[in-house]
Amino acid sequence: MEDSKQVRKHQLNLNDRKEALITGVRDVRSFDDHEIILETDLGILMIRGSELHMGRLTLEKGEVDINGHMDSFVYSELKGFTKSGESVFKRLFK
Repeated sequence: MEDSKQVRKHQLNLNDRKEALITGVRDVRSFDDHEIILETDLGILMIRGSELHMGRLTLEKGEVDINGHMDSFVYSELKGFTKSGESVFKRLFK
């Protein structure tokens, strides 16, 4: 029996800041045209940019394709994030 929290190989392949293939993805916390927040096997990954679009999402395999103009990729720990993808600190000071 396969454990749903099994650690998979995490990779981020970026082509010309326009296309990204990410593996080791557990869940999508939130997404819109300017920000995508993913839960990966190595923590939370926040992708910021413009005209962001998830082309293919396969959580069973832990893979996602993202298109658009990507400006930044920021990793953080899983703790401190709610299901909506916002940190507790950010929610307190809205």
